[in-house]
Amino acid sequence: MKWSWKLGKVFGIEVAIHATFYIIIAWVVLLHWMDGDNLSDTVSGVGFVLALFICVILHEFGHALMARRFNIKTRDITLLPIGGLARLEKMPEKPHQELLVALAGPAVNVVIAVLLLIWLLVTATVEPLHQLSVTAGPFIERLMIVNIFLVIFNLLPAFPMDGGRVVRALLATRLEYARATRIAASLGQGMAFLFGFLGFFVNPFLIFIAFFVWIGAEQEAGMVEMKSVLGGAVVRNAMVTDFRTLASDDRLARAVELVLSGSQQDFPVMEENRLIGILTHSDLLVALATKGQDLPVIDVMRRDFQIVEPWTLLEHAFILLKECRCQTIPVLFNQQLIGLLTKDNVSEFVMIQTALKGSFKEKAHSSHPAISVDMKA
Repeated sequence: MKWSWKLGKVFGIEVAIHATFYIIIAWVVLLHWMDGDNLSDTVSGVGFVLALFICVILHEFGHALMARRFNIKTRDITLLPIGGLARLEKMPEKPHQELLVALAGPAVNVVIAVLLLIWLLVTATVEPLHQLSVTAGPFIERLMIVNIFLVIFNLLPAFPMDGGRVVRALLATRLEYARATRIAASLGQGMAFLFGFLGFFVNPFLIFIAFFVWIGAEQEAGMVEMKSVLGGAVVRNAMVTDFRTLASDDRLARAVELVLSGSQQDFPVMEENRLIGILTHSDLLVALATKGQDLPVIDVMRRDFQIVEPWTLLEHAFILLKECRCQTIPVLFNQQLIGLLTKDNVSEFVMIQTALKGSFKEKAHSSHPAISVDMKA
């Protein structure tokens, strides 16, 4: 994730902290300053936030390690101001697996809260709740309360939060996965609206969470819809077969001609019928602005690029397009370039298949007309 700094690896999973995380640290320091606290209390407050986010990391490892039981790897775990984010390589395909992965995170917080409660009872250091606040009260008791809050908050049915994923998993046991996702996403966006409304009166931070939930629900619902449409399709079904290439000794001026004469943006660079690189539209513009159009293509092209085969599942190829942050992937068969897979073409394929699916449903419906019976006395 951009603007993140790596902290290290635990259980083979990379842990990082996002730059915006320091907003929370600054907020805690500001609260202590407004309360007139001394340096020692401020340092203690910052230490409490760090302890809280250790609990958040453990929460995310709960998801990651449960996912590992189902042979799903976790790319990384990132600390954000609103909590943690464990990026799984893919979501569990079976509802009961997703249910267990979703519940594993809050379960970790339950265990932490129970252990802290035992400590408080053994040491007889429990204070009345009304004496606690964000900056005041026994350290351990405040940490216990926050873990309880994390359990409750994460289990709210606000997809894509844990509670929303639980709802989706339960719905998917009875409904088609895509429909279950749409229902969970709609419920999540309803919760996001509620968070945003309450944010104006209770805590402005809820507005930020509402934005995250709304966008997250919309994106994941879109991804599931796309996955549903792409299911079973291969790269050959959606690749561009009418495309232009550049020679390694061509100048950028030639690339400019091709861009202006058609709609192609990225160009494979060939040498003796062998693919050696990709000239992207963004790299072309940067080079034109800094070096001019007489520069050889070979000096600007990317030598490190992804390739796919025509029989690669389109769903997997689309994930590759997203991960490589590129617009075009060459399609090779027997080491020969036979096509290009672009984000635009995948989107067109999805729209066409969605339209055809809708047409099929309409025909199926019209082939079975409703029968009405008039009941007369």
